[in-house]
Amino acid sequence: MHAITDLMERDLFAKHLGISLVEVRPGYAKATMQIRREHLNGFRMMHGGAIFALADFAFAAAVNSHGTLAVAISVSISYLRPPAGAALHAEASEIHRSRTLASCTVRVTDDEQHLVGIFQGVAYRKAEPIPTACPEDGAPPKPDA
Repeated sequence: MHAITDLMERDLFAKHLGISLVEVRPGYAKATMQIRREHLNGFRMMHGGAIFALADFAFAAAVNSHGTLAVAISVSISYLRPPAGAALHAEASEIHRSRTLASCTVRVTDDEQHLVGIFQGVAYRKAEPIPTACPEDGAPPKPDA
């Protein structure tokens, strides 16, 4: 699990949004995000992109939790209601995993346990292990030749 927690710690966009990994185990991840002023849209409601980013982060942690690199190939989200409270929580559970594909459902809830959104994702599972380090310039790691 050390490789996946290190990978998620290197997610600069998630850090920028204030997303934290709360728990990860094989096929499962939980993440949280405190709602900040910059997460609001022009209507002063939670921006759908911020909700999506939280769900996507939990999805990434869950599908990469087996130690091999997995990348999203198809994702969708349904927004069900605006959140109440000061934080959002995303709970990702793999519902299917094969050698090359993983399917995952992410439930996004608020502090009052209201279901804010449902995210579905499919990831392609590569044969290579999760990289232990990435270049400082932000470029993705290059696969071994």
